[in-house]
Amino acid sequence: MESITFGVLTISDSCCQEPAKDRSGPRLKQLVAEAFTNAQVIGSIVPDDKELIQQELRKWIEREELRVILTTGGTGFAPRDVTPEATRPLLDKECPQLSLVITLESLKKTQFAALSRGLCGIAGNTLILNFPGSEKAVKECFETVRDLLPHALHLIGDEVSLVRKTHAEVQGPAPRGHICPHKTGAGSDSDRNSPFPMLPVQEVLSIIFDTVQRTSSLDKMLWQLNSPVNIPPFRASIKDGYAMKSTGFSGSKRVLGCIAAGDAPNSTPLAEDECFKINTGAPLPLEADCVVQVEDTKLLQRDKHGRESLVDIIVEPMAGLDVRPEGCDLSTKDRVFPAPDPSPVVVKSLLASVGNRLAVPKPRVAIVSTGSELLSPRDQPTPGKIFDSNTTMLAELLLYFGFDCVHTSVLSDSFEQTRESLSDLFEVVDFVICSGGVSMGDKDFVKPVLEDLQFKLHCGRVNMKPGKPMTFASRDEKYFFGLPGNPVSAFVTFHLFALPAIRWAAGWDRQKCALPVINVKLLNGFNLDSRPEFVRASVISRSGELYASVNGDQISSRLQSIVGADVLVNLPGATSDRPVAKAGEVFPASVLRYDFISKYE
Repeated sequence: MESITFGVLTISDSCCQEPAKDRSGPRLKQLVAEAFTNAQVIGSIVPDDKELIQQELRKWIEREELRVILTTGGTGFAPRDVTPEATRPLLDKECPQLSLVITLESLKKTQFAALSRGLCGIAGNTLILNFPGSEKAVKECFETVRDLLPHALHLIGDEVSLVRKTHAEVQGPAPRGHICPHKTGAGSDSDRNSPFPMLPVQEVLSIIFDTVQRTSSLDKMLWQLNSPVNIPPFRASIKDGYAMKSTGFSGSKRVLGCIAAGDAPNSTPLAEDECFKINTGAPLPLEADCVVQVEDTKLLQRDKHGRESLVDIIVEPMAGLDVRPEGCDLSTKDRVFPAPDPSPVVVKSLLASVGNRLAVPKPRVAIVSTGSELLSPRDQPTPGKIFDSNTTMLAELLLYFGFDCVHTSVLSDSFEQTRESLSDLFEVVDFVICSGGVSMGDKDFVKPVLEDLQFKLHCGRVNMKPGKPMTFASRDEKYFFGLPGNPVSAFVTFHLFALPAIRWAAGWDRQKCALPVINVKLLNGFNLDSRPEFVRASVISRSGELYASVNGDQISSRLQSIVGADVLVNLPGATSDRPVAKAGEVFPASVLRYDFISKYE
């Protein structure tokens, strides 16, 4: 589909007052960006007010490049649910069948979909779709209409050649070589297709978030914690200067002494023509109410010991000047954390600032590599063996993102050893991240072992490259990630699936669990695979624009492709219309590291 602009309009009284509460709007933006790599998305939030909704819709409809408006919220039965009423007068044509297909698909998920009154219609050159307000509902509704949108827009725009092309494809035979990503089989001698369907990346992530239990202990332990102390615990000087009474005016003043940071508050009586020299952060004398910085004074005299005894104050002192009041940064009436943020840097720093030595629990993670061919990096080379890099790589990645690896092990290709080791590990850890043993080989025992241990296999294949055999399973509140054995496949699937799950379990906000996504321009063309591909690339900044340079051969066994890899460029699967990603095209890219720009030009 050609480059178009989508508008995502969240309609909610509460989200308008506190935008951080909006989950459905950001989710819709993410879904649009993933489905249409050349789309631009704008967003806004308005309250449940008919006039304000219409005002925003009119403004967007008048923008020629804005072709699709997705609203979320205000479609129910509550008194202030007025989104359909606000939308209908603006439509030139209603699209009842589009509304019907959304409703029918939603009813397959929940009977409560019958209580949604969303409209679909055309206003000028713009398609408007009303979705419900929940994050789950907008995902389901968008996925229902996603594949219909390109053709709908071609029809609205009277793009005859594209319309005819779509009609011909629908009515003609399937293209040669087409492979359905959902094709499954028995995995037996007579049918060697995997019994697991290839699921889309976003569907797998949704399954993971719906399955993994997010910790609730942080609410009481951290987010509801009131500060036990005031910061600062006294009136503190902001500058190096002289503490005095503001009623004493400018002019010469006698210096009574010096107060340094760490000294106790001074209770010495203070006349209007007297002052104390004071350092930054030191407590003000009890009778002083302002500080005049050193730069606004002149030294007039020192005593016989070389200490300052008389200074000239050349500005008028004012009450409160350069003074931090007691508790101005944080008071005992305040929560230590103004908003939930489980980043270890944030949590540990703020707890330390109030003298709290609380140890915040993290998910316990073990890393396992499977393969009889694997050697420890400390072993001597042996014919037929390879060194195990996955264990080291995954353990370092956990540390990089602030989590601990409590156990590592390498298992041979044995059903019994794999079963015994996993059974023992799940007695002491919450997550096992395993590389290898999840594909279709004779010695790939991981999935049978999981089934034998009564784990539910939620996913056995993902429609992606690299990383197709990625497996996710759970039993109670124990979780297993089976990453492919090829090093690059393990690297990519850790970032896309295991890391978000561990962050979610640790109490992170869902929107922050996945890697951040930026838009980059390709520096070099790239042949698209039939599956969506996550290509390792370095980022170059040119005059503020970000470009991605693909890191050489992308074969999944070549670990060197992670050298200098700043991002995973999210490339779509190839189609007959689009077999190649061209240089200069813009694609979303998942950010791998904090310092993600390799070069500035």
